[in-house]
Amino acid sequence: MARSEKTPKAPKAPKEPGRIKQMYQVFQMTRRYDNLAVWFFLLAFLLPILVGLALAFITSRDNVLGFVLYIVAGVMAGLLAFLIVLGRRAERAAYSQIAGQPGAVGAVLKSSLRRGWTASEMPVAISPKTQDAVYRAVGKGGIALIGEGPRSRTQKMLEDERRKMVRFLPNVPVHFIYVGPDAESVALHKLAPALGRLKNVLRKPEILAISNRLTSLEKNGLPIPKGIDPMKARAQRSQRA
Repeated sequence: MARSEKTPKAPKAPKEPGRIKQMYQVFQMTRRYDNLAVWFFLLAFLLPILVGLALAFITSRDNVLGFVLYIVAGVMAGLLAFLIVLGRRAERAAYSQIAGQPGAVGAVLKSSLRRGWTASEMPVAISPKTQDAVYRAVGKGGIALIGEGPRSRTQKMLEDERRKMVRFLPNVPVHFIYVGPDAESVALHKLAPALGRLKNVLRKPEILAISNRLTSLEKNGLPIPKGIDPMKARAQRSQRA
């Protein structure tokens, strides 16, 4: 009888890290790029616990069950505050790694755009020489043109894009936002809040209609690189001579 051949087992897929391990990795990454993060974490966790203890001593000193419930509530609130602060500081640390790189604004528009705004990670205009780019977002505040690069180079690009849109959408307000090395520019992690602070002038149906109108008017141009994923960004290695 012929010896039966055993079929080789398929390699197992790498097991994804658990939730606690993922949180620890995010914590380590944030602590590495943000020196003040640990102090913010401690403050966010301990402050609700101290408040819970104070309320327990003031209102439930003679009530054991109430005393314990106040402490448990303080611990739970501390954990929640810690997670909120961890998420925000981690996002800020991640964006700090890609700040100044081409496509960084597209990464923010893709991952952190707030409700009521729509945008694409692809720029609507780009300079082949300097890699400066212009992104467009449409929302309750109107149309926002975002320049990625020094203001001295992106201002003319923003003006050109505004002139194109005014011909077809004369009654829609257009705002300029600069993200770059200039002192008056908006920091990368503050781009989404900057859009949210614009005064509401459009309703949801109008936002959809304007976005579709602009998309239909776009012309084909040179291939443009997509935005950078900040969670996958790596520090640049120093080149040896």
